[in-house]
Amino acid sequence: MRRACLILPLIALGACQSVDPEPTQYFPVADWRHEDGQDAAYLLAPGDTIQLIFHTAPELDREIRVAPDGSLNLPYIGSLRASARTAGELRGALLQAYASELKDPDIDVIPTGFESQKIFVGGEVRNPGMVDLPGQIDPLQAIIMAGGFSESAKPTQVAVLRRMPGGQVMSAVFDVNKGINDPRYADFTPLRRFDVVYVPRSAIAEENLLMQQWFRNALPIQFSLYYDISGDIRR
Repeated sequence: MRRACLILPLIALGACQSVDPEPTQYFPVADWRHEDGQDAAYLLAPGDTIQLIFHTAPELDREIRVAPDGSLNLPYIGSLRASARTAGELRGALLQAYASELKDPDIDVIPTGFESQKIFVGGEVRNPGMVDLPGQIDPLQAIIMAGGFSESAKPTQVAVLRRMPGGQVMSAVFDVNKGINDPRYADFTPLRRFDVVYVPRSAIAEENLLMQQWFRNALPIQFSLYYDISGDIRR
């Protein structure tokens, strides 16, 4: 009886608590959703592949992958940072580094592989995990790539988290369901690599989980309770 008495307060507490993400003062939804449409310069990241062409020293030509620490290990100059640089910035750094090793360095930097183009989709989707970023996709498209919403999903409160260049994490919340029902509201922002799309659990699903954990699993007996068409309670 004592255990049963604890159930009602726990259910009420679960119904009142809200775990839904909210926009922060540093990352309001409106400011983030309506970007200027200009694509930012692509910054290299660990896992990307680069082709280096040395026009005056072809023996140094190579295709190389950016190491997990963001560096390239190259002949004569050793380790050189490539991560968080554009191809042009990396070329400038290479020209400067090889100026003392080659008489007339002339180097082309050509990104050829983009393994860092990944996002993460979690929460109430059918196949949570890492998803390839094939181009400018939005949160709804990412969720579809992850198998779509699960039955316990709350599509009106989909959160997107992004780590900014300074290291801080910003978040915004989108009503994906609203965009599905009316295309006029489907103005979701394009995702960027390493973004996290999180679909929360609906309030009903939270209550069902609470019942499962605190009520059904706590009792040593198995039982079922349902209503028939006439409204009679059956066990």
